[in-house]
Amino acid sequence: MTIRETIEDMERQNLSPYATLSENSRGREVDEPQCDIRPLFQRDRDRILHCKAFRRLKNKTQVFLTPKGDHYRTRMSHTLEVSQNARTIAKALRLNEDLVEAIALGHDLGHTPFGHAGERTLNELCQGGFVHSDQSVRIVEKLEKDGQGLNLTWEVRDGIRNHQSKNLPATPEGRIVRLSDKIAYINHDIDDAIRGLILTEEDIPKELRDTLGHSTKERLDNIIHDVVMTSLHNIDIMDKECRNDLEPVAMSKEMEEAMFELRRFMYDNVYKNPVAKAEEAKAQRMLSQLFEYYMEHIDEIPAKYRRMVEQENEDVDRVVCDYISGMTDQYAVTKFNELFMPLAWQVDGI
Repeated sequence: MTIRETIEDMERQNLSPYATLSENSRGREVDEPQCDIRPLFQRDRDRILHCKAFRRLKNKTQVFLTPKGDHYRTRMSHTLEVSQNARTIAKALRLNEDLVEAIALGHDLGHTPFGHAGERTLNELCQGGFVHSDQSVRIVEKLEKDGQGLNLTWEVRDGIRNHQSKNLPATPEGRIVRLSDKIAYINHDIDDAIRGLILTEEDIPKELRDTLGHSTKERLDNIIHDVVMTSLHNIDIMDKECRNDLEPVAMSKEMEEAMFELRRFMYDNVYKNPVAKAEEAKAQRMLSQLFEYYMEHIDEIPAKYRRMVEQENEDVDRVVCDYISGMTDQYAVTKFNELFMPLAWQVDGI
């Protein structure tokens, strides 16, 4: 028996009946030999961790553009916080932690430079629209490894695709990531907003603080405990009464309503705040001009993207979006500077 087979046997023995076992995966689009050490989902996790798109997340905006300080979240740190929240919940519920981690690490690979401002811009410019979750799937299926993709399992791709869509992920592990994404960004965006002097803890409505907690740490602890205990309660009822109208991954109604009310508060007071968003219009104009330029000068994008147009008949606007969305914030500024700023005016060091 290989090490992988031993681990798969441990999954059968130790994980919940609701867990997605590695050996039951629907597999990859392209069949390939199994690793003798790592089960499928662990292997997917490693492929995402080592891909170029993942490394670029460290220089992509989460919420605050060009923040003055080293402690604001980036898309990378957001991803790691989602992963940690999700793994905590998965371990407590005896679900597949490798699958959860793979989905969490891959869920935002397709995010644009300059956060959701960049996403809105490309969505307006690309004929077929642009959604970062779909782009994350496109990266792992096609764009990584010079067009070969990462050949991930169906379950990981499903979790990435549906982490924010109208459709729920097919696996309970995917649903954990979907919930953990919201838990992470609501709480760490509050922390960053307080750091940026946009709001104070006391600005949060008292009834929400009384329900959720009076600090970021307390809120995270309370919400994650609520998810775990509510899910265990549902699972106990499902097992005893053979019911299929409950979810094995769930939040209590009181906590869910309070969290989404807090999310609305954040949209009104942070995400639309003129101080936090002061630079967004500039970033959007920058990406718009880059898009228009490359649409007219497709010969100036890297060869791997040109091949998609010339040999694979991909739409030009989609391929230009692939190129621009893959840029980090700084690289987008660099390319804009090279293309539109006179040499004598270009910023030193960019």
